[in-house]
Amino acid sequence: MHRLLRGEVLMFGGFAVAAVATIFLVMPSSAAPVSAEWTVLPSGPLGPADRDLLVKVRQAGLWEIPVGRYAQERAASQRVKDVGMHLVEDHSKLDVVTRQYAAKLGVPLPDQPNPDQQSWMAQLAAENGPAFDRDFANLLRAAHGKVFTVVAGVRAGTRNSEVRKFAQQAVTVVMKHMTLLESTGLVDHNALPEPPTPSATPPAPAAVETRRQP
Repeated sequence: MHRLLRGEVLMFGGFAVAAVATIFLVMPSSAAPVSAEWTVLPSGPLGPADRDLLVKVRQAGLWEIPVGRYAQERAASQRVKDVGMHLVEDHSKLDVVTRQYAAKLGVPLPDQPNPDQQSWMAQLAAENGPAFDRDFANLLRAAHGKVFTVVAGVRAGTRNSEVRKFAQQAVTVVMKHMTLLESTGLVDHNALPEPPTPSATPPAPAAVETRRQP
């Protein structure tokens, strides 16, 4: 009887160890919260911020591509026309990449811009000449600043290697477009949100005294 109990205990212990090992294999890293919003993939844990990045980049292209085409017809400045052309070309390529990553990671994407973006499109569609140029440069520069903070934040902290690669590509495009829009000379930087207030500077590490070897 005692031998049987010992055998059962050993068998149960083996199952317990296997179960614990399985749990650790499927859980995200301790740095990532464990919830139903997280999906464990071969490329690493995929969380809400990762999905939101793909959605926001997709939506950026859904309004910036048509607005870039508006610039070809409505802008007074040749520089604005050129910037619009770059936006169309770059976002068309980035949209293909976005949809590829979304399909690989199982992230559903929207098929239309968000309500704010739709209102900006309607505003620009009703303008021509210098008024179009001014609003084109400022609306798009402000929008790129917002999406830049999303892309940079996800790039800095994502646990998923595929999202990390995608964010790297996206942040390059966003930085390029901010620079292009500023090159029009029409961006009102005073109207942009102020940078966040820096946190307190951590104390410097204590100096380490170097001792000479005897």
